[in-house]
Amino acid sequence: MMSSSFNIFRVGISVVIMCIFYKSAVDSLSELSPQKYFSTLQPGKASLAYFCQADSPRTSIFLEELNEAITPLQDYGISVAKVNCVKEETSRYCGKEEDLMKAYLFRGNILLREFPTDVLFDVNAIVAHVLFALLFNEVKYITTLEDLQNIENALKGKANIAFSYVRAIGTPEHRAVMEAAFVYGTTYQFVLTTETALLESIGNEDIENAHLYFFHCKQVLDLTLQCRRTLMEQPLTTLNIHQFIKTMEAPLLTEVTEDPQQVSTVHLQLGLPLVFIVSQQATYEADRRTAEWVAWRLLGKAGVLLLLRDSLEVDIPQHSNVIFRRAEEGVPVEFLVLDDIDSLISHVESNVHIEEIQEDEDEDTKSPNMDVQDDEVAETVYRDRKRPLPLELTVELTEETFNTTVVASDSIVLFYAGWQAVSMAFLQSYIDLAIKLKGTSTMLLTRVNCADWSDLCTKQNVTEFPVVKMYKEGKNPVSYVGMLGTEDLLKFIQLRISCPVNITSVQEAEEYLSGELYKDLISYSSVSVLGLFSPNMTTAKEDFTEAGNYLKGYAITGIYSEEDVLILSDKYAATLPALLLSRHKEGKIESIPLANSHAQDIIQIITNALLETFPEITVENLPIYLRLQKPLLILFSDGSINPQYKKAILMLVKEKHLDSLTPCWLNLKNTPVGRGILQSYFDTMPPLPLLVVVNLHSGGQVFAFPSDQAITEQNLLLWLKKLEAGLENHITILPAQEWKPPLPAYDFLSMMDAAASQHPTRKDPECTKEMDVQENDKKQHEDKSAIIKEPIETLRIKHWNRSNWFKEGEKSFRHDNKEL
Repeated sequence: MMSSSFNIFRVGISVVIMCIFYKSAVDSLSELSPQKYFSTLQPGKASLAYFCQADSPRTSIFLEELNEAITPLQDYGISVAKVNCVKEETSRYCGKEEDLMKAYLFRGNILLREFPTDVLFDVNAIVAHVLFALLFNEVKYITTLEDLQNIENALKGKANIAFSYVRAIGTPEHRAVMEAAFVYGTTYQFVLTTETALLESIGNEDIENAHLYFFHCKQVLDLTLQCRRTLMEQPLTTLNIHQFIKTMEAPLLTEVTEDPQQVSTVHLQLGLPLVFIVSQQATYEADRRTAEWVAWRLLGKAGVLLLLRDSLEVDIPQHSNVIFRRAEEGVPVEFLVLDDIDSLISHVESNVHIEEIQEDEDEDTKSPNMDVQDDEVAETVYRDRKRPLPLELTVELTEETFNTTVVASDSIVLFYAGWQAVSMAFLQSYIDLAIKLKGTSTMLLTRVNCADWSDLCTKQNVTEFPVVKMYKEGKNPVSYVGMLGTEDLLKFIQLRISCPVNITSVQEAEEYLSGELYKDLISYSSVSVLGLFSPNMTTAKEDFTEAGNYLKGYAITGIYSEEDVLILSDKYAATLPALLLSRHKEGKIESIPLANSHAQDIIQIITNALLETFPEITVENLPIYLRLQKPLLILFSDGSINPQYKKAILMLVKEKHLDSLTPCWLNLKNTPVGRGILQSYFDTMPPLPLLVVVNLHSGGQVFAFPSDQAITEQNLLLWLKKLEAGLENHITILPAQEWKPPLPAYDFLSMMDAAASQHPTRKDPECTKEMDVQENDKKQHEDKSAIIKEPIETLRIKHWNRSNWFKEGEKSFRHDNKEL
């Protein structure tokens, strides 16, 4: 606990960084050779050593953060240096590749701790981890309520406890607790946890924020009694913790006989108000008990004093029993008449709360808190942080193993950053994918942590995280641009058959259209597309082949151009060249003529054909339908829709009355966000079902179908004609503003060097032919990343702000979803 040995090593601590690369980031670090470094180690002094070979650019970001940590570490007597490793160096810390991504903490020549460098991701993490390791006697880390109770029982009658909960090790709050422990660790026992269950077990359900409790155990002599607990209500910063502990050290209750305006206590110095309980000799004992009770209730919020009216020369109004003095100078005291303790507590807390809000507002006007993650991704990652992931199902690649691995086998590579929330969330989905494909796929699933191998990621043109690329021997890698989820990525992998499939007979074509030929893939694509061409339609076949290649991984396409193609064209009433669309769920086949259609036209035709006629809108598929740039005709329902409503809308679709709209429906039970959407349209939640037209792309008007009318084909048609004629009034107009996060979002690109502006724009995925495909594929839309050389500086993050590297398509979806 309060070990005297702490004072021994606190005298001098040095942090040493070993690296030769990236000199510009660490100019202020003193440089040593390995031999010199080890010769300078002294008993009782601590050092943090990081070893890396020359020409190792992946260390540059870490060195930048360490360089920024020099000043705060020096405040605690911790010096910082770097040590240059050379090739001929025999030290085991310089020679082993697996050791290069770790930092080693020594005291004297004794190794205390190893740290993976990804946990030292910024200044706060560096300071927090170094102090946490050195203060192992002063700060006890616990995981269960039993651990806490054992410490509490051991310290009753001996010492008080500062118990803190932080969401994760290495956060700013963790650093603040460690800095407080550095100062007060010999006086109080500091106890730390990251377990939400432990926090909840002591009665605090606010697991989203860090908390600190002061356990008053020193005055507890009866071991059967529980220590009193005082919760610090301010955010966990070094200054706030210092102020809180100072108030815990102050006397609980002080008796005074002087003018309240002249009284000075530590509370006023810390900016806290004073509460004077006015007493007199006749009621002294009762007043003192009351004052002590009030003092416990206001501990950490205000100072409480017992003022004897009988010995005071200053006049106090006869009926006043409380005097309230604010911390600001020159503000007159308030004489109050309060009937009960709760009224007094409420009065003090409301005044203190106002002062805190005003202070917070002032801070907000200066600069936003850039360390706060404003979406739910980081929360999800944190909540699942202890979920065991079978990472062994994927192969971790390094700069040395990348090329040999992707050349030797067809590979899927996930590029991610170990410290970034979106990356870690998707890593869980990626591992789920590996579980699904275990023993069934010829594709090798691999991953690269770009936080460790930034140079490798730069060479592969990875400028945002996470990114998935497919590598096949002899072909350029293809980037995946779909939704970041297990099922969508699985579909992308499973549908990467040869595209288009070369069908060689009418019987095979019928099996293809019926779904028998690729029955294992029907669950991933409910529509099969077959192109019909005469043997001499060379240009049309080339355009279709290019479109099929483009849609590889997203749709199943086939081509038939034998001499007997007329058998199929006659059977399905298709004029050559044509597309046959087989909708397996509906059990029907339709034909679409392709005369004078180029590759881009065919892609658009197939893409639109893959869309459902009357889909259920979800968060995942909404962006697809928004891209049609049509007003949405949405039927909101609290559950499954009435079959009669669906029949009426589908009939209008069949009769071409809804060609200018996108008809769809939204199940509030499956997509609860729909309630928020409706509440943005109406003042109160309207009765369901409800049909609305939302004109997102021109004007933002929202129109509601009359609630007193039945949803029938005739009523709908009349209402739509009134809309078209401008005879209906809108219920609201959506603002034409971009949807941005409530706090500054992660933005990797803005943090890159100016060279980043020279990066090529992101390419769409492109299929490469695997068998029986045309030789002419000049326009394949591939990821050319493997041959693009970018300077290493383009991937260097300037200040290691945790940044959100969502794809532009997702940003567009957020914008449209907000407007909806």
